[in-house]
Amino acid sequence: MSVARFGPGPALRGALRPPPDKSISHRAAIVAAMGEGEVAISSYLDAADTRSTLAAVEALGAGVEERGRSDGGVDLRIQGIGLRGPGAKAPGGTLDLDVGNAGTLLRLLPGWLAGQPDGAWRLDGDDSIRRRPVDRVAEPLGAMGASVSCRDGRLPPLTVNAAPLHGAAHHLPVASAQVKSCLLFAGLLADGETEIVEPAPSRNHTELMLRAAGAAISVEDLRTLPGLGGPPERRLRVAPVETLALEAVDVPGDFSSAAFFAVAAALVAGSDIRLERTGINPTRVGLLGILTRMGAPIWVEDEAHAPGGEPVGTIRVRHGPLEATRVDAAEVPITIDELPLVALLGCFAEGSTVVAGAQELRHKESDRIATVVAGLAGLGADIEAREDGFAVRGTGGLRGGALESHGDHRLAMLGAVAGLASADGVQVSGMEAAAVSYPGFEGDLAGLTS
Repeated sequence: MSVARFGPGPALRGALRPPPDKSISHRAAIVAAMGEGEVAISSYLDAADTRSTLAAVEALGAGVEERGRSDGGVDLRIQGIGLRGPGAKAPGGTLDLDVGNAGTLLRLLPGWLAGQPDGAWRLDGDDSIRRRPVDRVAEPLGAMGASVSCRDGRLPPLTVNAAPLHGAAHHLPVASAQVKSCLLFAGLLADGETEIVEPAPSRNHTELMLRAAGAAISVEDLRTLPGLGGPPERRLRVAPVETLALEAVDVPGDFSSAAFFAVAAALVAGSDIRLERTGINPTRVGLLGILTRMGAPIWVEDEAHAPGGEPVGTIRVRHGPLEATRVDAAEVPITIDELPLVALLGCFAEGSTVVAGAQELRHKESDRIATVVAGLAGLGADIEAREDGFAVRGTGGLRGGALESHGDHRLAMLGAVAGLASADGVQVSGMEAAAVSYPGFEGDLAGLTS
């Protein structure tokens, strides 16, 4: 286990393009493999999680060729095997697929495999992934006729046996882009239309990419006035298709990775940075609104669209005083990966910052409510856990100390940012966890503080 010490740091200055988007990279590899023909993917994230996805689609029969590096990632050519390819190429017995620590892969891939004409697959991973529930995809897939089973009815390994699927109507109890994506993949192979209602809009990368590949997906907002009765429910419908054909994809910079530098710049005096060509998909950038409410000097420049349809831009952030805010359930799906950073911001803000409706945090790489609250409390924060979130009373700063990553990449990077903003610095144990999504994090952070 590696140990690294951070801060208290100098101001962050300069420009950085964050690493390619992890969520979009996972989906690009899977959808390219589901299609027919060759797909060029530029700036695919080169990290442990996304390497697991490449290994999985190769094991299923897709051709994967690396063509060099660009913008912090790798350029790929993926030869698809077709929507029903894994079943046609399935060997005898059960094929083992190692997902490593990639929760996105674990929850998306079963949707494609479940409706195959033949074959059986077992998805398993590291010790952390074995603690992450998969009943949230197993149960709705079962309602479509899928043959799926998991340990103790809810945990990996997850075994999928090919079975004919039928369309079904799903009302998700919690907005989850991973569950939604799994069911969209299954719907492509089902007999009849599949309907998914999510209680609030979650990230929409899968819908955008499947549409670009030729799938028929409709989206309808069911509640146009979010203040009346809760967050705006959204209904998606997907019809079965025979083939997919994805064109070239250029993966933008990952907003969730950029968020660590944005928060560091907001907290460390004298900071002024540019985060270039970052993905600014509205279903991902809830933190921008939260930072704006808190009074941080932050704005977006140079807006455009990358090949594949994803919006991109340059995010400018400077240091400034912060005021407390409240994050409720409606904002959680579009801020889910950045909520630990909201807890850190709350330590420096004037007043009490509250996050509610975020039960989903308990099902990430760690129980992020428990680990974030314990980690920041150990650094001097006045913070308490709640069943669906946390409350932070701003004290103007953090003392510093030691923080354990618990194998969670976002907790490791949170500790680094906390160290820069703290009075005494922070020692992070298990810093190697950052490589799951951002292998170059420490070097990029050093580049902005040198």
